Amino acid sequence: MNAARIIAVFSLQESVRRRVFLVVGLLTLAFLVLYGLGAWQLFDSAGEFDEPIRGVDGRTVAGATVQGLAMFATMFLGTILAVFLTLGAVRGDAERGLLQPVLVRPVRRRTVLLGRFIAASGVCMAYVTVIFFATVVLTWAFSDWWPDRVVVPAIQLALAVAVIAALSLAGSVVLASTANGIAVFMLFGAGLTAGLLGQISEALGSHTLDRISDIVSWALPFEALYQSALSQLTADTVGFTRLAIDLGPFGGAQAAGPGLFLYTVLYLAVVGVVAGAAFARRDL
Repeated sequence: MNAARIIAVFSLQESVRRRVFLVVGLLTLAFLVLYGLGAWQLFDSAGEFDEPIRGVDGRTVAGATVQGLAMFATMFLGTILAVFLTLGAVRGDAERGLLQPVLVRPVRRRTVLLGRFIAASGVCMAYVTVIFFATVVLTWAFSDWWPDRVVVPAIQLALAVAVIAALSLAGSVVLASTANGIAVFMLFGAGLTAGLLGQISEALGSHTLDRISDIVSWALPFEALYQSALSQLTADTVGFTRLAIDLGPFGGAQAAGPGLFLYTVLYLAVVGVVAGAAFARRDL
């Protein structure tokens, strides 16, 4: 475990040298500024949200919707960071001759993978947690609306980007950096498509589409975690306000039980085992 921790530290130092954090930091600053301006303008011009409209609390609907959009942007930025930190972690470093000196020493290949995962997932989880709370505070500052839950959705978003980091790291074992980055973003898009299919199936009453959406969401659990995190924002909201949220752009929310957390841990373990087995057979 000590070796994995050392590799994690070196991985972070290499990311700093490549200015990965500088790029993501600039993107994050731009996002927070734009989100703050957008939230300010939305709630400043929507004075009618101060009073319920036919049993619907418009401020809650608006706050939940923009916060849900902020969560999507947060996960997207976390995905960018995860890909940057892992897309060339194995094959890319091997082609550059950076991996061979490490493996010459008595360090197991699975230890290298574990160290890389600890570094990437740790940074990404901390990053999305901070950005999530920052957007919650910005939303509250301009609307006086606060989510019903904040801790659970933060944890679920953090786990979602950890899953993406694990998939990207596993892909780096067999794919070149560019191909791996493309593959991970395509998986990210597939997860989003599954969420859209779920919304369409609810509108059409299609059990087939609903089944397909569920299968893809659990095959790519970052999407299930994201949907569950969305549902936690308004977990205690009832009545027509809840109906308005479900029918709007925020309708991608799907509640999940505690089994999702256990499933995610098992999923990460399986991805780790498969990646370790592929790395063990790889000729460097």
